[in-house]
Amino acid sequence: MDPKAVFDELRGPTRSLRSVQQETWAGFAQMHDAAMADGVLPRSVKELIALAIAVSKGCDGCIASHARGAARHGATPEQVAEMLSVTVLMNGGPGTVYAPRAWEAYQSFAEGAAGSGPATSA
Repeated sequence: MDPKAVFDELRGPTRSLRSVQQETWAGFAQMHDAAMADGVLPRSVKELIALAIAVSKGCDGCIASHARGAARHGATPEQVAEMLSVTVLMNGGPGTVYAPRAWEAYQSFAEGAAGSGPATSA
């Protein structure tokens, strides 16, 4: 899976649907921002949780989004790998398919974030 290609593939249909269902998408964005804001758990941990759920659900778009978020918000490769190990444990065979996709997605975004200083939200 090429996570950047996943974003490219979803961009047009998402914008189209969002344009006819603006209130739903605005509500989802508000919920996302509230849930992912730093709190007792930092954003990086919340991105790891979301990435684990994305692997569990087998959602390539979610994997791409939260792998990027994990990289941007400072999750380390070691943290991602350890979280993916737990995800494989809890998901069995399907976890062995989607965890490597999440790892690849995280690595592709981490490479881009490596020299850019502290990560910021998109």
